[in-house]
Amino acid sequence: MGEEEAAAPLLVAVPGNNGDDLRLDLTRTIHGDGDDDGRKAAGEASSSARHALPGWDWAEVTGQLAFAAPMVATSMAYYAIPLVSVMFAGRLGDLQLAAATLGNSWGTVTGIALMTGLSGSLETLCGQGYGARAYRTMGVHLQASLLTSTLASAVVSLVWLYSEPLLVFLGQDPATSRLAADFLLHSVPALFAYGFIQCALRFLQAQSVVAPLVAFSLLPLAAHVGVAHALVNVLGMGFAGAAVATSVSLWLSFLMLAAYVMLSARFRETWPGLTSEAFRHVLPGMKLAIPSAVMVCFEYWSFEILVLFAGLMPEPQLSTSIIAMCQNTEAISYMITYGFAAVISTRVSNELGARNIANAKKALAVSLALSLMLGVAFLLLLGLGHEVWARLFSSSEAVVSAFASMTPLLIGSVVLDSTQGVLSGVARGCGWQHLAAWTNLVAFYVIGLPLAILFGFTLGFQTKGLWMGQICGLLCQNCVLFFITLRTNWEELDLTMFNKDNDFVC
Repeated sequence: MGEEEAAAPLLVAVPGNNGDDLRLDLTRTIHGDGDDDGRKAAGEASSSARHALPGWDWAEVTGQLAFAAPMVATSMAYYAIPLVSVMFAGRLGDLQLAAATLGNSWGTVTGIALMTGLSGSLETLCGQGYGARAYRTMGVHLQASLLTSTLASAVVSLVWLYSEPLLVFLGQDPATSRLAADFLLHSVPALFAYGFIQCALRFLQAQSVVAPLVAFSLLPLAAHVGVAHALVNVLGMGFAGAAVATSVSLWLSFLMLAAYVMLSARFRETWPGLTSEAFRHVLPGMKLAIPSAVMVCFEYWSFEILVLFAGLMPEPQLSTSIIAMCQNTEAISYMITYGFAAVISTRVSNELGARNIANAKKALAVSLALSLMLGVAFLLLLGLGHEVWARLFSSSEAVVSAFASMTPLLIGSVVLDSTQGVLSGVARGCGWQHLAAWTNLVAFYVIGLPLAILFGFTLGFQTKGLWMGQICGLLCQNCVLFFITLRTNWEELDLTMFNKDNDFVC
């Protein structure tokens, strides 16, 4: 599907520099800095929508939905690529399945979450830079973020090289740990590629270029199935081939993104070409990149710790299965929330860069409303279809019954996660990563996990108690982020600026 077909009315095609290229621009079409006729038409449409249903800015709503949909599809595609590799490895035997699952989980905890978080600095710098029309520095910040990602990937790769003794130390089976370490060793190139992809996605997202991302993620996913089959079964690489396939497919995706940015005329202003200036922006950019990584990792790690706690329960196999099912359900629901988080991060950062504070606040109100509606939709789906969903994971009646009893708590956490995703997107758009990092530290490690231990072990609620503690952490996180968003004087935000060289910097 082409960009024009995939876009909603508010994501209109804007001519590129040479007139033969098109892109989707959310900010300009909603609040406009185009021609007078376009503004007049948009104003009439917006006025008509307000008369149809007072209180709703339908221009903003449709624009955000059209932006979010491609981001959701992209996120799911990148999630599916390593999952397919685990499936191919699992067909080789139970040990290989356990090792690939363990390796994939350990790799996500120690590397993938970090790479995702580090790229969050571009949501602030490129987003506000685009709104401020500091186009050239966006490409410079992208290159600086790529350098940061390279450095971080190299450090994480050393951790992966010594994964076997670390996993054994954490109580994992030695044979499984040995194979998992081999899986990670062959996944090192994928780590670098994933970090680069995240940087490129943030760069394009800041410019409201989202429809092409679907193609650049779904095409490698489709190719990945063939690549994995060829490496595992045809070329005889076996277990290692599954991990190598992930690396091949992710590098294919990144090369497609890189070619698109470097060759398309639409990025003539925002991509200045390779420049040594990027080195000067690495350390300043880390002021946002490191807190952004911390805020992502703190939350992600807290869910993984719950799985470890579940293994200490009286019935560890059942408890671990239930917590893992809840965690996977939460992760899948968050992929949809991620689309709205990307929307509000882009909208807020663009509008703040252009100093349109009122528009940024209006975009936030719409995103929060949409996230609550999304939470209600999840409530209905889980409430009515929890048994069908549980049977996709297990045919055990004990597991299905236990999951049914967890459903009300899971619904609560999903609803809270949908709103915090939007509030975290606001934090990245505004440059509040440091505040969000401290919030997540307190919410999950001072409140959430201690309460999970209290409810789960001391008071005897077991798996329900573990998830109750996590809900308390999510509730605290939501309250603090909402308070920060509500009470901050947005007009005085000054986390990014132009320096003496007219560069947009942290």
